[in-house]
Amino acid sequence: MRAPVRQIPLVTQVSEGFRELIASGRWAVGQKIPGEHELAAELDVSRATVREALRGLSVTGLLEARIGDGTYVRATNEITGVLVRDDLSALEHVLDARAGLEAAAARLAAQHATPAALADLAASFEARKLAHDAGDRAGYSHADGLFHRAVIHAGGNPLLIRLHAAVAELIEESIEQTAVLPEDPEVGAAHARLLHAIQERQPDAAAGAAYALSASVKSAAVPE
Repeated sequence: MRAPVRQIPLVTQVSEGFRELIASGRWAVGQKIPGEHELAAELDVSRATVREALRGLSVTGLLEARIGDGTYVRATNEITGVLVRDDLSALEHVLDARAGLEAAAARLAAQHATPAALADLAASFEARKLAHDAGDRAGYSHADGLFHRAVIHAGGNPLLIRLHAAVAELIEESIEQTAVLPEDPEVGAAHARLLHAIQERQPDAAAGAAYALSASVKSAAVPE
């Protein structure tokens, strides 16, 4: 991280520097960051400046100060940070929100998906199946995330794409939490129905398949 330039408020510069470290992954989610004294010495600023910058990022939900322990990275963007901070990131809530986003995108994808978007969908679906059959849970989770992202992008709606990106961390975490090998047969069949409906240009069927897919994942993962 570069030492701050003195022409603009130091707190603003320091805060932006910390944001860059979080966004780049150098300060990863869940990681304990260096203490105030170390950061102040590295940047050649006062501890008060560092403390104010850290406090501001804690308010936005990017950081979490734990009394007697230190400060940890909670999220890479403010939307996710607020959701986590306000206890809105429970798996059930995330799955329900995913259902709405993906059903809307699936309907649009069935109407507007380009050949390239359809190819991405098919490729991620096949990668998901291959990883599942190989017993590769990490590969399966990754491919599953790519498939759901491909549904969103195939819809072509820039607002849905931005909304999905804003909560991508929570969605990826929900996929990791619900990934089980071998998967429930209904979960696999639901993915196949969603892909087929989009490929066949059936908007109503695609939206219904997306909702059914979310319901099958939620049923398998969230106890009644």
